[in-house]
Amino acid sequence: MPEAYTYDYPRPAVTADVSVLRLDEVPEILLIQRLDPPFKDMWALPGGFMEMEETLEETARRELMEETSIRAGELIRFDTYDKPGRDPRGRTITQVFVMIWKEEMGRPKAGSDAANLQWFGLNDLPGLAFDHQQIVNDVLRMIKEGD
Repeated sequence: MPEAYTYDYPRPAVTADVSVLRLDEVPEILLIQRLDPPFKDMWALPGGFMEMEETLEETARRELMEETSIRAGELIRFDTYDKPGRDPRGRTITQVFVMIWKEEMGRPKAGSDAANLQWFGLNDLPGLAFDHQQIVNDVLRMIKEGD
């Protein structure tokens, strides 16, 4: 792999986030409390930046393990979020995956970039970092429509 790219176009950062759902009587979503800025101490979906040698799915699996200690099961590619200004650190494009949590994946516990984590009812969410409220709303719409 080349050490540097030679084209003159700006390069956005690429990230992967995972909407981890627990579908009990009252469906819940797993959120992490951010350890670092931006949005320090706010709640967010687990996820992070893609490494150059990774696929988006590999990024999602790695970040999920690093931040929640969960071994990802089936990841469903959900949607891409690319609105300029969605991340104060710069231009960022995010692929969101959805995963249904099962006990054999491991008990969630806060990892490297997470100060804490918690399951939240889908209708009882705290304020979310970045555009994650929009992402969760879109996931909720998908669940209600039965896609």
